[in-house]
Amino acid sequence: MSKFMSHFGLTLLIIAVLTTYFLPTTTHAQTCKPSGTLIGKKVPRSKCDPNDDPCCKAGQPYKTYKCSPPVTGQTKAILTRNDFSEGGDGGGPSECDNKYHSNNTPVVALSTGWYKGGSRCGQEIIIHGNGRTTRAKVVDECDSTMGYNIVDASDAVWKALGVSPNNPKYGEMQITWSDA
Repeated sequence: MSKFMSHFGLTLLIIAVLTTYFLPTTTHAQTCKPSGTLIGKKVPRSKCDPNDDPCCKAGQPYKTYKCSPPVTGQTKAILTRNDFSEGGDGGGPSECDNKYHSNNTPVVALSTGWYKGGSRCGQEIIIHGNGRTTRAKVVDECDSTMGYNIVDASDAVWKALGVSPNNPKYGEMQITWSDA
């Protein structure tokens, strides 16, 4: 009986090791919990994006995140809209290059975890949505109040995906993306 118990124990050990190394990649999205809270500030209506801008709700608490699901060949995300031009709703210049970008240029900001402290700056990503595919350059980090799975995109990205401003999907749409 002791040989059986030692084989059984070895089997359990192997299962424990495999679980430790392989399950975290599949359960990471479930463990990506808010890391804090910010309180929204009143911003003049003229500075807010009418599509969806949490800065417009003074006193509203917003969860912040420092994590994002792992990037795969088809990483699920929510595509949102951002104006990266000077005076646009993106605020200041982009973090990667300290520049503003035309709305006609396909650029994106990634959620904090995907931005990885700027390690994806200047790199292209491939975005799939609305039955189309396009590429965009990473130029900024997305405000962590928006969530942990956001790709914030310029109008050029939306246009390349065939989604116009009068389309109900415009401003928030389910996509998948990957590193180029």
